[in-house]
Amino acid sequence: MPTNLIQIKAPGAICIHDGAMWNLIASAPFGRSLEVAVLDEDGLHALVFPCEKGREGWKHAVTGARIDIRPTHWRDWEPPRHPPAPLRDFS
Repeated sequence: MPTNLIQIKAPGAICIHDGAMWNLIASAPFGRSLEVAVLDEDGLHALVFPCEKGREGWKHAVTGARIDIRPTHWRDWEPPRHPPAPLRDFS
């Protein structure tokens, strides 16, 4: 079994991805904007928008829309440091 999977399955494990700490999803708090990630055969993939854990599942923290995800890890959401570039008109 690969070493990184052993670390992820360890109780209370915290894994490091892209230089930042991730917590196991079982410890995710309710009612806070979180960055969540899913783990698949290609590795850990973070969602690009903040999510919030609720009693009835996960929702988009900004729009409130329910989302059907099964995240494996979480960390506090930090807004992007650079605002998105304005859209350009190519017409």
